[in-house]
Amino acid sequence: MARIVMKFGGTSMAGTERIRRVAAIVKRQQDAGHEVAVVVSAMAGETDRLVNFCREANPLYDPAEYDVVVAAGEQVTSGLLALTLQALGCRARSWLGWQMPLGTDDAHAKARIGALDAPDMLAAMADGEIAVIPGFQGVSEWGRITTLGRGGSDTSAVAVAAAIKADRCDIYTDVDGVYTTDPRIVAKARKLRYVTYEEMLELASVGSKVLQTRSVSLAMKEGVRVQVLSSFIDDDAPPADSLPGTMIVSDEELAQIQSARLQSARLESEGPDMERQLITGIAADKNEAKVILIRVPDRPGAVASIFGPLAEANINVDMIIQNVGRDKGETDVTFTVPAADLPRAQALLESAQATIGFQRLVTDGKVAKISVVGVGMRSHAGVAATMFQALADRQINIQAISTSEIKVSVLIDEDETELAVRVLHTAYELDAI
Repeated sequence: MARIVMKFGGTSMAGTERIRRVAAIVKRQQDAGHEVAVVVSAMAGETDRLVNFCREANPLYDPAEYDVVVAAGEQVTSGLLALTLQALGCRARSWLGWQMPLGTDDAHAKARIGALDAPDMLAAMADGEIAVIPGFQGVSEWGRITTLGRGGSDTSAVAVAAAIKADRCDIYTDVDGVYTTDPRIVAKARKLRYVTYEEMLELASVGSKVLQTRSVSLAMKEGVRVQVLSSFIDDDAPPADSLPGTMIVSDEELAQIQSARLQSARLESEGPDMERQLITGIAADKNEAKVILIRVPDRPGAVASIFGPLAEANINVDMIIQNVGRDKGETDVTFTVPAADLPRAQALLESAQATIGFQRLVTDGKVAKISVVGVGMRSHAGVAATMFQALADRQINIQAISTSEIKVSVLIDEDETELAVRVLHTAYELDAI
């Protein structure tokens, strides 16, 4: 018997028929003898509807009251799922964020999780009751409802799994796992059985929409094993315990799994090469915008005068290139920001033009970031060279580059996104056989 946290997203909870399907999936796990807690999102589109109500009521809304309104979506689905499970003969009840309680700081609309102490809920689960928990919400030290920010239900699920020491956190979405790239772009994309926390964190940060970045970071910190599954399955589909999805694990656990598989292959005289794939996946993100400051004074403090105000405005900067200085003691600085933040960034920089000292500002919202991710980069040379050559062979121009220990990202023209993904997927031999 295992203790499992199951999380279902908005598309999985979109209407009574889908909630009945979710209830059947949950009941199957309890029937297998597991202790089960379920974290649910609001119905698809419901949070946006509630946010619009807040804006219509008061464009300068109080964040604390905003949280009261938008937290209602998950409260509805948690109650409906508990009712549906009861109709199937299960013992089930909802546990709202303030009832567990799931403690947070008081940063409304973007709260950070603090403590989760739920002895009563654990006792009920041990007695055979299914706990149904609304995601996305908690309670501040002042007793006010808080929300964790958009996509926060994934983070709620991981936090609950860590607090109750669950064996696994199963996150059910509208996809059946993590793929080497978007299957809608590359038909030969392969579903991955295992991905490390670091790889999933990089993939999530560069455009993969499977898991929220914050939830992956928390899972890595707390050592929570996370499995990505699809809730849109047939009644005769294999149970989650048979690993039909993708498991997110630590480097150490993956090394143990690979060692066991390699030993088994040797004993059974199966394939000689069980070494881990060099590149895990390729992600594309069109939500980027490029900013170029032309003729910036090439002197100490010039760059700080650019990025300091952007940081104070909570505008994240990704790729940064500073060109070789010009003859007149000037240089050009290129960087990217989220596309949604481009108008704010442009207005801020233009207002600070005299202080920064640049001559002209140029922006481009039709760019895309393409990233290759894999822990194999740590021990293999030539990953970036393969990427650059493959793109060059198809006349795809690289506008900017950024790297980390297990990632290489390039900025290209948005119209070439799908071509670049397909080219790189083939170049790194990720196409399914």
